[in-house]
Amino acid sequence: QVQLVESGGGLVPPGGSLRLSCVASGFTLDDYSVGWFRQAPGKEREGVSCISMKGGNINYLDSVKGRFTISRDSAKNTVYLQMDSLKPEDTGLYYCVGDPRLSCGVSWSKLFGSGGPGTQVTVSS
Repeated sequence: QVQLVESGGGLVPPGGSLRLSCVASGFTLDDYSVGWFRQAPGKEREGVSCISMKGGNINYLDSVKGRFTISRDSAKNTVYLQMDSLKPEDTGLYYCVGDPRLSCGVSWSKLFGSGGPGTQVTVSS
């Protein structure tokens, strides 16, 4: 069975950190570009970060640059999203999507398909 499973969300105060995991089963995640997305209630989804297959190209949403870091662990077939200095506006349902045909170019967030179920991130005092 081919699937991606997200975990690591939670409730943190502003300024806190979380590390999200996107674990693949049934296929080799290194052969896929992976995008992290988030969606808040009543808002459209946003592409937060993308890492291309083999990790050669990485992109971030402007509002998270310098605070979030995407990375791969090939041995664990996992892509991580380290989120530091979290802000209330980072709140949302975070999920990952993999695609073996896409890269992480300028319009990457418009090209990936849907994903889920995701992991909830809530930043609140």
